[in-house]
Amino acid sequence: MTDAPTDFLLGVAVVLVALAGVVGYRVVVGPTLQDRVVAVNALGTTAVVVLALLAAALDDPGLLDVALAYGLLNFLLSVGLARVLGEQNAPTAGKSPDADGGPR
Repeated sequence: MTDAPTDFLLGVAVVLVALAGVVGYRVVVGPTLQDRVVAVNALGTTAVVVLALLAAALDDPGLLDVALAYGLLNFLLSVGLARVLGEQNAPTAGKSPDADGGPR
């Protein structure tokens, strides 16, 4: 039979997974690309927390290694996407906004 702290940790993990499903809706619907990126980052962070909770509840330190590696990948993905999106939205250096012959 499991003890109360283990049941609590597993219960919190189940609640977080359910809330991740709600955030998954924002990934699919999203109105903007930035909303989708933030939602994917939130899902990754939730996955790291759930892995850490499972590691504590199941007394399995190997899951902490997985959580650490996944957290690092989540961070690198966020930085990479921010850089790509920032470059897409930044004006071209040395070019005036109306230099393309468009309306003024």
